[in-house]
Amino acid sequence: MLKNTLQLDYMRQSGKLVADIFNHLKTVIKPGVTGLEIDAIVEDMIRSRGGRPAFKNYTQHPDMTPFPGSICWSMNEEVIHGFPSNIKVKDGDVISVDMGVDLNGYYGDSAYTFLVGNVDPEVRKMSDLTQKALWEAIQICEPGNYIGDIGKAIESVLKKQYGIVREFCGHGIGTKLHEKPSIVNYYDPKRKGPKMEIGMVLAIEPMINLGTERIMVKEDGWTVVTQDGKPSCHWEHTVAITRNGPVILTDRGDFNF
Repeated sequence: MLKNTLQLDYMRQSGKLVADIFNHLKTVIKPGVTGLEIDAIVEDMIRSRGGRPAFKNYTQHPDMTPFPGSICWSMNEEVIHGFPSNIKVKDGDVISVDMGVDLNGYYGDSAYTFLVGNVDPEVRKMSDLTQKALWEAIQICEPGNYIGDIGKAIESVLKKQYGIVREFCGHGIGTKLHEKPSIVNYYDPKRKGPKMEIGMVLAIEPMINLGTERIMVKEDGWTVVTQDGKPSCHWEHTVAITRNGPVILTDRGDFNF
């Protein structure tokens, strides 16, 4: 799924909308706010700019309950795909917000881990290293490298300190939210994948647990949690592979490495 210059321009617009909303969320996610309140803010911002929340009513097959929110709101031991709720954020919470936007038929997708107040230092370290792992993975997104090199870069930063979720992964993105190829967050020498090419756009998203890598899905059919109840974090960016190297389409100015 290679994108031409015009298509990449459209994806820059959808990515910028995602980035702008996340920059606003940094100012409003604090103790006392609820996931449903944040979800309403995000939906209003997306629609006011002519977009559509990509996750709302999303389903992968007819027997699956459509996702109810405009964002995935995953708290503490929830890894991904959590539902926005009326639970109030409190000091020390770890909150992953995953957001997808459809703007003019092109998608942007990104996730950010918010550390609220006095978070356990070990959790803060995990989130920082996951963000660094994402950065290192983005740096190797050059034509000629293999998709499997992304997982290798992520694993080289995290080593064996944390549980790297294996059942869920990153993906291609463009006129669909999920396109080929799949992008695992660990190194598998037997799974090199295709070579990266100019025009590819990838959603790279390490999901990392403080304890075990083992996860389970709750009865709602969506919310993924750690089996040991320990916190998790999730960072994601949409990245274009260009002649001049990787371009982060959902850039929020996060990285300080």
